[in-house]
Amino acid sequence: MRRLEGLIYAKNALINMYIWERKDWPKWEGSVETFSEQLLKIHQKQSKLLGMMEGLGFTLREEACAQALAEEVLKTSEIEGEHLDQATVRSSVARHLGIEIGALAPSDRFVDGVVEIILDATTRYKQPLTKQKLFQWHRLLFPTDKKNFTKICIGQWRDDAQGPMQVVSGAIGRERVHYEAPPAERVEKEMKQFLKWMKEEKSLDPFLMAARAHLWFTTIHPFDDGNGRIGRAISDMILAQADQSACRQEDLGQSHNKLMDK
Repeated sequence: MRRLEGLIYAKNALINMYIWERKDWPKWEGSVETFSEQLLKIHQKQSKLLGMMEGLGFTLREEACAQALAEEVLKTSEIEGEHLDQATVRSSVARHLGIEIGALAPSDRFVDGVVEIILDATTRYKQPLTKQKLFQWHRLLFPTDKKNFTKICIGQWRDDAQGPMQVVSGAIGRERVHYEAPPAERVEKEMKQFLKWMKEEKSLDPFLMAARAHLWFTTIHPFDDGNGRIGRAISDMILAQADQSACRQEDLGQSHNKLMDK
């Protein structure tokens, strides 16, 4: 009976354990065959889309890429509860790419920052993902002139000065903790492992790698805020590396490289 009780306790403890608390973390298990059918469909659609893009003229291809970028910026922000003005996003994309779209909406530093992150991820995908690049993205995401950003650590890993990093819902006094990230003192080590994997992983299907990278990064939750948006930019970077798209690499890249070199 005691042995049975011990096994039940151990099983329940494992179920209630966060993934990063497991002894085998960050070992990932799973069979690619499980997703083979879905991956085949994705690759088929990707090939069809890239073929259609190649068939477009320069101007139409440029406009299509700009529209896709604007949608990416809008959707990335919506996931985090930020609803950006569509006209402002389109104008920011047009400015960064040097595209003529008629009257431009006023510039917004926050919108510009998100656009610059996505562009850097998708046009400079040959550059390795480093701690310095992530810090740069974080600073772009949280302009220091915004007063509501002054209470978070910007351009550096979180320090948990105000308590552990938790994902919480519910009214004050009735909060429900959905997730708690690794303690701040573990972030540096955790991110070194993650960045090493990003640099060395060569065999995994790019769509699975993008999904794993997003899950891994957001599990660590290295920043006070903005982890979801930066995690999605990392996924975009991986997919850009995989598709070697002329749209990202040449047409958009030339305009963005001038911006990032300033």
